[in-house]
Amino acid sequence: MESANQTASGIEFILLGLSGHPKLEKTLFVFILSMYLVILLGNGFLILITILESHLHTPMYFFLGNLSFVDICYTTSSVPLILESFLTPRKTISFSACAVQMFLSFAMGGVECVLLSMMAFDRYVAICNPLRYPVVMSKATYVPMAVGSWAAGITNSVVQTSQAMRLPFCGDNVINHFTCEILAVLKLACADISINVIIMGVTNVIFLGVPVFLIFVSYIFILTAILRIPSAEGRKKAFSTCSAHLTVVVIFYGTILFMYGKPKSKDPLGADQQDLSDKLISLFYGVVTPMLNPIIYSLRNMDVKTAVRNLLSRKHFTQ
Repeated sequence: MESANQTASGIEFILLGLSGHPKLEKTLFVFILSMYLVILLGNGFLILITILESHLHTPMYFFLGNLSFVDICYTTSSVPLILESFLTPRKTISFSACAVQMFLSFAMGGVECVLLSMMAFDRYVAICNPLRYPVVMSKATYVPMAVGSWAAGITNSVVQTSQAMRLPFCGDNVINHFTCEILAVLKLACADISINVIIMGVTNVIFLGVPVFLIFVSYIFILTAILRIPSAEGRKKAFSTCSAHLTVVVIFYGTILFMYGKPKSKDPLGADQQDLSDKLISLFYGVVTPMLNPIIYSLRNMDVKTAVRNLLSRKHFTQ
C-alpha cells in the first residue's frame, strides 16, 4: 500500500530504452547525435534566413520559421535524454524531469499538428485566391494563427501532462521507452486511467483528425485549381509552391498513422520484435522527420535557394 502512494518527490523512473540491445545502442548513438546536429543547424539556418531576408517576410515563411523552432524544441526535449541513456547503464529520470519532458514533447507535437494545417490554409488562399491573398493573409491574420497554434498545443499539453502525473505510481516504475512517453507512463499507474484515455481520445480527434481533414480539404481545392491552369508550366509553378509542405505533411502524418495504426502481434517472440520495431519507429518520428523538414524546404524551394545565394553574395561583397 505504501508503494502505491508514493509522493512525487520520491518517485524515480527507469527508462528501459534499448537496454537489451547494447550494440545497437552504440551504433544508434552516433546516428542520432549526427541527425540532432543536422536538426539544429538546418532548422536554425531556416529561422535565420527567414529573419534576415526581407523578401521571405511572408505568411508562409513566418509559419516555416515557427515550424523550424518547434522542431528544435521538440527534439531538444527528448534527444539529449535518449543520447544519455545510450551511454549510461542505469537509465533513470526524476519525477519532475519526466513531467517537464512529457510536457515539452506533447506541446511541440500539438503545435506542429496545428501549424501544418495553418500552412495548408495559407497555400489554399495563395493558389485558389491569389488576388485576395494579401488581404486574407495579412499580418493581422497570420500572426494570431501562429499564436493560436502555440496556445492550443501548450494548453493540450498542460491538461494531458497534469492528468498523467497526478496519478499514483507503484512497482519498479520501469518505463518501456526511451523517454517519458505518456502511454508507457500510464501503464505504471496504480489507479483507473479511463479519464486519461478519454481525454487522449478527444485530443487525438482535435489535434490529429481535424488538422488532417482541413489539410485534405485544402489540397482538394488546391489540386482542382492547379488542374484548371491551361499551361503545363503554370501548373508546375503552382504545384511547386506547395509541394514541400505536402511532402512534410505526408511524412509527419504517415509516420504517426504507421506507428499507431499497425496491428499488434500476439505471439511472444513476435511481440518482442514488434516492441523493438515500435521503439525504432518512434525514434524515426522524433528525429528523422525534424531533420528532413529543412532539407525538403531548402531543396524544393526556389525562394530559399535564392535567399541563400543573396546571403552568400552579400557576405562575399562585404569582405
